[in-house]
Amino acid sequence: MTDKMKKTIDDFPLLKEMTPPMRPEEARIEADRCLYCYDSPCSVACPAHIDIPRFIKQIASKDTLGSAETIFEANPMGHSCARVCPVESLCEGSCVYLDWHEAPIQIGRLQRYATDSLFADGIQPFSPGKENGKRVAVVGAGPAGLSCAAYLRRLGFSVTVFERKPKPGGLNTYGMAEYKMDQKTALDETALVLDLGVDVRYETTLGEDLSFKSLEEKFDAVFLGVGLGATSSLGVPGEGLKGVYEALHFIEYIKNHEFDKIPPGETTVCVGAGNTAVDVVTQAKRIGTPKVVMSYRRGRNQMSAYDYEYELAAGDAVQFEWFTVPVAILGADRVTGIRLRKTMIEDGAVVELEGSDFEIACDRVVKAIGQSKQVDLLKNTAGIELESSGRIAVNDETMQTSNPKVFAGGDAVNGGKEIVNAAAHGKRAALGIFQFLFPGQEPGPEHQVWIQTIEGVRVVRPPNHHHDKEPEFANV
Repeated sequence: MTDKMKKTIDDFPLLKEMTPPMRPEEARIEADRCLYCYDSPCSVACPAHIDIPRFIKQIASKDTLGSAETIFEANPMGHSCARVCPVESLCEGSCVYLDWHEAPIQIGRLQRYATDSLFADGIQPFSPGKENGKRVAVVGAGPAGLSCAAYLRRLGFSVTVFERKPKPGGLNTYGMAEYKMDQKTALDETALVLDLGVDVRYETTLGEDLSFKSLEEKFDAVFLGVGLGATSSLGVPGEGLKGVYEALHFIEYIKNHEFDKIPPGETTVCVGAGNTAVDVVTQAKRIGTPKVVMSYRRGRNQMSAYDYEYELAAGDAVQFEWFTVPVAILGADRVTGIRLRKTMIEDGAVVELEGSDFEIACDRVVKAIGQSKQVDLLKNTAGIELESSGRIAVNDETMQTSNPKVFAGGDAVNGGKEIVNAAAHGKRAALGIFQFLFPGQEPGPEHQVWIQTIEGVRVVRPPNHHHDKEPEFANV
């Protein structure tokens, strides 16, 4: 394909960000609806425990910069979370308005309004702390690693991040559906962290370009934010044919605007029914694939994707084949079809029904049945204890692993949750590293606010240059 024929993001208007930003007057009207609840169930429901009533009150009082600082104080990934967090299941899902059968406060959109304003003004809300003489290695520049690095720099640590990809951000940069958040937004946010003086070594993979022993020798502590591994195998014939993709690879091509690597074709079949699978099928439709099918071994009510994700896929005319499993991918060199078998649920287990096979002609199959744990890397390379599930075993209070010098967070610990969960892990680990390297000492008073948000406490804050006159609060 010549350069003139290559598709660009402008050729796919349906991939553009779906949710429009709020206008100033719209944001203030919505902010004025907030009741500023004393016990703030929305803040409790947020894994990063952002002081939501505070930042909304600041928007209402036209202190938009102060609002953004309140958000980033508790969550360095607050800009991306405003776009991709499942707010219906977290903060907005806990809004007291729902008890009265009224629409909840649009917390996600208000958060985006505040953080967008900060980036539009080109403001860095924080600064690095006084150097404390200690060095920390962070493996992985995803949400957990970047969050940890941000707080470590504010605490005065020298931080070096090792990232296997050529760009920072992890799944924010490479794995989020384009219509939820574009890559520029993710990279703008990572720049806030890196501009604190974080050293980054790109295209450096632990266990290949970098030995764990060298990290232990050169650094005072190590944080592992390595995420999960490759997409799990289907274990069926034909899985190696051309036209078979891993879900995250498919999404990454779209994020990088490498549309020549994923021509729309005629029919795409995606196996799996989680949020990533929904990202695949909706984007397949939006790049022009006429027929897109989602195959899942259980039923609609058992799919792990959020309800609004399912509704999005259904609205894009995705076809659903419930209670089916793949038994073979068909084709000689390239995919020409997939053979599915019907299933039923018996005593909670999936049972395949012999003699029920049927075929769907297709030219692309995408595997979206979850990611494997990086057991070999973590156990053999890092030498740390794992849970039976393959997750890293940590102290929940400090994120410290079986190796006292090593801390961990994010998907490698929780098995794969939201960006905000990873950011919360990174924040907790940064404090854990400080306590490990400076036993018996407390961070300075300038760190009081973000430390309190680890457990979800709203505290009296020192006055700042913003016109913030709201009352102060006790524990939530």
